[in-house]
Amino acid sequence: MAQTRLPNDAKAGPTKPEVRAVLRAKLALGPDDHFAEVGSCTGAVTAEAARDAGRVTAVERKAERVETTEQNLAANGLADAVDVRHAEAPDGLPDDADALFLGGSRNYEAVLDHAVDAGVETVVMNVARLEVAGDATRAFRERDLLDEVVQLQVSHGYELAGATSFDAENPVYMLVGGTDAAEGQR
Repeated sequence: MAQTRLPNDAKAGPTKPEVRAVLRAKLALGPDDHFAEVGSCTGAVTAEAARDAGRVTAVERKAERVETTEQNLAANGLADAVDVRHAEAPDGLPDDADALFLGGSRNYEAVLDHAVDAGVETVVMNVARLEVAGDATRAFRERDLLDEVVQLQVSHGYELAGATSFDAENPVYMLVGGTDAAEGQR
């Protein structure tokens, strides 16, 4: 599997590789799937989805992050594989997406409403702040989207006095679900 290169920074940090690996497993994208991402930022998730899905749409509200997404997609040979849109979601989201990832928490309730209206089969949202995780979990439940919440804690080893110690990354809460159209498929 090709490593995703991110030579351009978005000053927000990409979704960590270990979290992206779990995300890819939860999305289980195939060549017939249309994947949409809200908040593409560095394009890390978008790039990896472009290797799995037949069509990919990335929506980003900040112009400088749209540029960063496009530059990082080009660095991975994926510039033509993704429709990158400068919009504030839910504007710009396709009506025919099979899977949707929310990388940010801005307007997430409106995005979830769009997912329900469009019948998006798989919806995943990553959250780093505990209060937002609680509110987002409630929002998923209110829309009958929630299948599971996964907490991911990643630590990386470093040398300390001739031994190995660990630095922990901020935990990530991953909300996973989708519409009833996919009942029994998830």
